[in-house]
Amino acid sequence: MKIFAAVAFVLFALPAFSQSRPAERPHILGIDHVSFYTTSPDGVKKLYSDLLGFVTATPVEPGGLQRFMIGTQWVGYSAAPDSKATDRMDHVAFATDNIVALRRYLTEKGFKPSQIQGRSDHSLSFALDDPEGHRIEFVERAKSGELPSAATAVSRHMIHTGFVVYHRDAEDHFYRDLLGFRLYWHGADKPGTTDDWVAMQVPDGTDWLEYMLNQPEHMDLQLTGVMNHISVGVADMKKAQSVMESHGWKPHGDEAAEIGKDGKWQLDVFDPDLSRVELMEFKPTQKPCCNDFTGPHPAE
Repeated sequence: MKIFAAVAFVLFALPAFSQSRPAERPHILGIDHVSFYTTSPDGVKKLYSDLLGFVTATPVEPGGLQRFMIGTQWVGYSAAPDSKATDRMDHVAFATDNIVALRRYLTEKGFKPSQIQGRSDHSLSFALDDPEGHRIEFVERAKSGELPSAATAVSRHMIHTGFVVYHRDAEDHFYRDLLGFRLYWHGADKPGTTDDWVAMQVPDGTDWLEYMLNQPEHMDLQLTGVMNHISVGVADMKKAQSVMESHGWKPHGDEAAEIGKDGKWQLDVFDPDLSRVELMEFKPTQKPCCNDFTGPHPAE
């Protein structure tokens, strides 16, 4: 009788115990999408569709005007609410495999994420602001596949996105300590100075978020567009450049291939509002300037 009572007590107590356990963070797999504002939808289409060769898709976010597929990821654009504002980045979205659990996890950590919303592509998402006010979304995709990439697309993988960071400690606490992002690479423009770039990989993939450090408090449209950017990966920059040239592009101004401080070939192109799209090779061709890579490189 005593044994039966003890077993009954344990079975009765299990649900309460499981409900009181702290939520565990589910997987954060990579970049799902990045959204920008634009004052020139036609110019955006010319860049993403005509020049870079990305497939267009029906927008799925409220107010969305355009959506361009990069493999299973995408870049979206909506109308700029203020044409005089200098920041054209709307939000960054990361993919998870359990949207409910991730929202519960962040709520238990003291954040106030939005309610989970469903989209026309059957994805589920919620949003919140990071410690510096960047709008961040988390998305759980539907099991159905996305639109295929065009054969002439320069890339099928958005490997990173970046934005200006003024308080690294606060961002590290959010992305590293709470969300599990890990250091991939960091470096400076000039030897012996503090980091200008810090690449933080998602915990369960190779995509990364790049902190753009040491920038002035007030930036114009051009500088903000350079800092708040996306990057698409390529296996061979010469081949990628050849594809763009077949679409009518020619090197000019700041749009020319070069090896970055991280030892990787890169090439920048810009949308009509000066937001930067960086083409970057998956792997370095020479030793990085400042520090070795500490995480796996992305791939196609």
